[in-house]
Amino acid sequence: MAECAFCGIVDGAPAFRVFSSPAAVAFLDIRPVFKGHVLIVPPTHVETLSALPVLSLAPFFEVVQRLAIAVESALGAGGTFVAMNNRVSQSVPHLHVHVVPRTKGDGLRGFFWPRTKYASDDETAEYAAKIAAAV
Repeated sequence: MAECAFCGIVDGAPAFRVFSSPAAVAFLDIRPVFKGHVLIVPPTHVETLSALPVLSLAPFFEVVQRLAIAVESALGAGGTFVAMNNRVSQSVPHLHVHVVPRTKGDGLRGFFWPRTKYASDDETAEYAAKIAAAV
């Protein structure tokens, strides 16, 4: 897809690549949460997790796992934050996973959005039932 920035990187556009395989391409985020923030994308254009073919899931997430370990090891990080958006807050409409190095006291608190509460256990059960039925 010509207008997709991540497809451009897959096809050789300048980027700070850290890994490439038939399953995924990984490169540094140009607007990192912390230095060493990596993006991992499938090499074919898919916009969301649901569009990734089932046979590609395991190889893709094996690369995500490998990069999470590598980021932690290479940077001496205490851990990583691994995240993905689907449509909402997805700045580039190409599936991508963020691997962000973390250290204790780095200032990143929880998720990037406010939390809410269920009104009751009944409401909680209602949401659980809706999602379970959709699976």
